[in-house]
Amino acid sequence: MLRYTLKRILTGILALFVLACVTFLLVRLMPGSPFQTGSVSEQVVEAVEREYGLDRPLGEQFLTYMGNLLRGDLGISYEDPGVKVTEIIGRTWGITASLGVPALIVAILAGTAFGIARAVSKNRCVREVISAVGMILAGIPGFAAAILLLLVFSVQLKWFPASGLLSPAHYVLPVISLAIYPAAVIMRLTGNALETEMEKDYVLFDRAKGLGRKQIIFTHALKNAWRPVLNYIGPASAYLLTGSFVVESIFTIPGIGREFVNSITNRDYTLIMGLTIFMGAVVIAVNLITDLLGAWLDPAVRRSYQEEAG
Repeated sequence: MLRYTLKRILTGILALFVLACVTFLLVRLMPGSPFQTGSVSEQVVEAVEREYGLDRPLGEQFLTYMGNLLRGDLGISYEDPGVKVTEIIGRTWGITASLGVPALIVAILAGTAFGIARAVSKNRCVREVISAVGMILAGIPGFAAAILLLLVFSVQLKWFPASGLLSPAHYVLPVISLAIYPAAVIMRLTGNALETEMEKDYVLFDRAKGLGRKQIIFTHALKNAWRPVLNYIGPASAYLLTGSFVVESIFTIPGIGREFVNSITNRDYTLIMGLTIFMGAVVIAVNLITDLLGAWLDPAVRRSYQEEAG
């Protein structure tokens, strides 16, 4: 298991390095200059580019950037001179995480609960309704769900605020908007896996021993049924923790997603690269954790690693 863990960590570091290289090249291939506006002369643009080292050969710029990156220096924002990219990330990611974590919790709880209800309900009508609602919710784009919730519950009913994060009420609509799709996916994964588990021999054996239905579901079947859900939670967590660009823009939330969109609009090279590398690191770290957790929870996977090490 230790060998597998080290291998996965090295693979993650390599993936992050490749991401940094590709991002650097793509950003440098963007046409124009980040300092080129209608009111700035060519001489001023050239002088500013010299100050930031953008007039140097591409290879030299790359080596300089990678050297700074190894020291944890992501550079200074071109749009906000004097402000470090790490400061912007620190300020915005906390806001995004304050939305992403509750959205993930809501998605896991709601998706698991409705998945169990769909799998074990004896009422066919209930199962059909839950399945239909899940399919509809999974097919609604995030921006459409956010706009619909905003129009109904903020504009029409005026139950919740329309923008910002000034109070707990401000979190309700953005969190629901973010949680809808992952909740629908978790519901489908849980329901399908639990239906399969309930037909296996060990469940029949538990029933023969006199165990109750609830005890079988929550003590044995659900633990096995949750393995595919755990595999999905990795990328879902990374998505929610790195921000939804559309939801943050619709609800005017100054999170990392909206900052990323603005950085592209302003051609802020260092901020684009810094945010991309940071979000890539979060995605790799979360997927690594869920991958290791899934391997640890699955006895068959653990045995295969032990046999391989032996």
